[in-house]
Amino acid sequence: MTSKSWLKIIQDARKTAVIEDGKRKVHFLLEDGKEMVEEYNTDTNVVVRRAWKEKNNFGTNVGWTVEVGDPELKQSNIEIYGIEESSNAPFITRRITKTSLEWRIRNLPYPESVYSITAEQDGTMTVRTSNKKYFKKLKIPDLERIGLKLEQQRISFRHQYNTLIITYKKPPQLLDVEKKVLNTVLELNTESKDVQCPTS
Repeated sequence: MTSKSWLKIIQDARKTAVIEDGKRKVHFLLEDGKEMVEEYNTDTNVVVRRAWKEKNNFGTNVGWTVEVGDPELKQSNIEIYGIEESSNAPFITRRITKTSLEWRIRNLPYPESVYSITAEQDGTMTVRTSNKKYFKKLKIPDLERIGLKLEQQRISFRHQYNTLIITYKKPPQLLDVEKKVLNTVLELNTESKDVQCPTS
């Protein structure tokens, strides 16, 4: 896919927008039937959450997959299965800033010197430790959608409070696409869902 084809998909989608809790929430119904919801901070116009509605092979809705922002809280299935994932297991959250894409991998206690992050030929980013305790391949859908490859020199990382923070500096093409999508979003008629306090 190219940036032009992604922009056409966004422009051709049926869109509705509301402002609620200080966020501009936009629902996209794409022509192929997929649904995407984005939430923008109304002060910065940066995406704080993006989720996609997932369907299984039979076309049944199976819920929302969070691409950007905090994941949905998982319900405890210990009563059903008798086993539960450790709360100390590493988990990933994604953030977007004006100039970069960011991943936070929590519950990684190892020193910063053991981590390496590599841009792969298949468009993924590999996170690994030299002590062989952690390995993860991360997809970058923001770049995949507009046909861009990862560039190693744009990757940086730091480690603090048992969290590995990976930053990818946005290339100019991505900044341009985001600006055009934002312009489309800002042109939408929005309703305010915030309840106004009556004044006396």
